Amino acid sequence: MARRGVARAPGRGIVYDDVDMATTSTLAPSQNRSARSSRPVAIWLFFMCGLVAVMILVGGATRLTDSGLSIIEWRPVTGAVPPLSEEAWLEEFEKYKTIPEYAQVNKGMSLDQFKEIYWWEWGHRFLGRLIGVAFFVPFVFFVATGRARGALAAKLGGLFVLGGLQGALGWWMVSSGLVDRVDVSQYRLAAHLGLAVLLLGAMWWLALDLWPEENPGGPRRLLAPALILTAAVYAQMTLGAFVAGLRAGSVFNTWPLMDGKLFPDGYFAGAPGFNDLFETAAAVQFNHRIGAYLLAAGVVWFWLAARKTALSERASVVLAATAAQILLGIWTVMAATPIGLGLLHQGGAIVLFLSALYAAHGAGAGKA
Repeated sequence: MARRGVARAPGRGIVYDDVDMATTSTLAPSQNRSARSSRPVAIWLFFMCGLVAVMILVGGATRLTDSGLSIIEWRPVTGAVPPLSEEAWLEEFEKYKTIPEYAQVNKGMSLDQFKEIYWWEWGHRFLGRLIGVAFFVPFVFFVATGRARGALAAKLGGLFVLGGLQGALGWWMVSSGLVDRVDVSQYRLAAHLGLAVLLLGAMWWLALDLWPEENPGGPRRLLAPALILTAAVYAQMTLGAFVAGLRAGSVFNTWPLMDGKLFPDGYFAGAPGFNDLFETAAAVQFNHRIGAYLLAAGVVWFWLAARKTALSERASVVLAATAAQILLGIWTVMAATPIGLGLLHQGGAIVLFLSALYAAHGAGAGKA
């Protein structure tokens, strides 16, 4: 039965509800315990997001330095140890000489030049192994201590499996350049990047779910637009992978037109068919440019729709990230994609993708 009491202060009475106070005193500690329990898992997942983002950037550097085919074997365990002697280095170099890239592109390179590309690829693979350990060990610890159980444990297990598939997909990509090509398939490169970004997004979303913060709470009517916007960013990043795969950033280095034309020479110039949209440098760079314009229009619409809601700050972050990314993209292509700018542009894409997910997560918490 509810009881009401009066606490006297000089000249006035303060009325309180005993039931409400009891409820508050009961729920608050429980909520605090839940927050304390989930915070370490969230911090760990945010840290893993950082590692995956670095992995994506190192992968981009490996591509820009033409290092991805320097290791022609997939040895998940023993491959963690690099060559430790001159004899071991020469053995690795001889293996590299058996593939078309050496014969047609790098014939006559010195051992020191080989070491430069080898270290990029070895570092990329070693970072993948490090990410696997950095995920698995805390995962086991959180499950064993009861911080992760039930649905959360299942989700974390799914992320670990997804990471393992990413490693296998990476080798599938590399294998495409070992026999009949001098580089990897742009389709497999796009799939490899796409799965990495998907893994990053899933970790980010789950970390946001677990992070104890005041959520803006909607409006839910913007959830679908925010998710569509996030999917558009993802698609644009995939188009960027085709640009990297065909080294299309080194040609058509003018803006806003492509060598003075809206539709550049060579766009959709091969055998008629859908695949030709992803087979020439002209096609993939044009696709990436048009994708950027469409994405910018969608971001501006989203910002206008959200500017007077609780999502205004998150929408503004997305708008700022989009503007910075477009400027970086223009600068990168006009400079013929030097390594530094190329990686900065890729990093900007990661920031934009995560900020779009952040906005969608806020909309998903709304009730109206």
